[in-house]
Amino acid sequence: MLQPEEFAILPWSWVPADAEVLAGIRDCGFNLAGFVAPEALDAVQAAGLKAIVSGIDTHVGDAEAALPTAEIQRRVQALVNRTGTHPATFGYYLRDEPSATVYGGLAAWAAAYAQAAPRALSYINLFPNYASPAQMGVGTYEEYLQQFVATVRPRFISYDHYALMDDGSLRDGYFQNLEAVRRVAMKERLPFWNIVLANAHFHYAEPSPAGFRFQLYTTLAYGGRGISYFTYITPDVGNYRLAPLDPFGHRTPTWDMLRQVNLQLHRLAPTYLRLTSLNVFHHGQVPAGCSDSSSSQLLARLEGGDLVVGEFREAEGRDAVLVVNKDLARSTAFNLEFKSPGAVTLVSPYSGAESAWAGEQCWLAPGQGMLLLRAR
Repeated sequence: MLQPEEFAILPWSWVPADAEVLAGIRDCGFNLAGFVAPEALDAVQAAGLKAIVSGIDTHVGDAEAALPTAEIQRRVQALVNRTGTHPATFGYYLRDEPSATVYGGLAAWAAAYAQAAPRALSYINLFPNYASPAQMGVGTYEEYLQQFVATVRPRFISYDHYALMDDGSLRDGYFQNLEAVRRVAMKERLPFWNIVLANAHFHYAEPSPAGFRFQLYTTLAYGGRGISYFTYITPDVGNYRLAPLDPFGHRTPTWDMLRQVNLQLHRLAPTYLRLTSLNVFHHGQVPAGCSDSSSSQLLARLEGGDLVVGEFREAEGRDAVLVVNKDLARSTAFNLEFKSPGAVTLVSPYSGAESAWAGEQCWLAPGQGMLLLRAR
């Protein structure tokens, strides 16, 4: 099974210590249970998962961010004493969507966890690029990211961006957000996690197979090492609907859709994890601020529909591309040629095996991605 230390697959939900719910999370292809209370860790371990621990007095709101260092260390140590050696503890929840004005306080909390539980991650999730300057506490999104890294010194970057709209459109800024986070992550040599939609609410689209494929494969094309789905359990509020579990605790059609893409990730991971991201470009419609195919480092030719292509190099020296169909409604065929000679192989998202790329393998379903390698 793909381990969260390699690639995190997280249902963005607080989940109960319920054996059936936790078994369903694992069966759906997740390797993290979500956010859990300390007393739920035994149930998480029994389900074969790890989790982000959420303590009662360790959520870092504005008041907690301003606490004296000694009090922060006391609270952190108390929680770590209860949970730090538990096999199901993967990390500790600190804050969702903080303003940059509390980065100093978050840095103190993260430092306290790093001292008390060096192997555990401190979980902080950042705003998307459509947040206002007032929300971010700085003038631009670039500043928001850079100050986070410089001040908090995180071990990874997590952010959310909900882009699939109920009129069938893609929210402006989705790819620019990936570009910005990837740029900072590459510079600082940090992995990044993307939080995407797994329910419908407000004016966001109802979940679909194409939407799940699109969200996963665009994250992979940009070199992501974690993906989170908001949410696993449907909130009983407003017009929230169609998360994998409904408010009654029953599985919805979304559960099977999500399981399909999670299983594809598990099959591709043994190859994907050996790859280093080199470049990303767009073919067809090029979003503002993104690169077109003239920036390609690996391809001499690319033909097809509206595509995004992540370019990678394998540790053994092979070149690789992850080609994604950005169209959420129509399939597309494509063709390409690497700059360097050699046969092209396809990594199956169903078996993980490599085979010759030929014939009808040139087709991509809406939102689908395909991982191709140039043989030695």
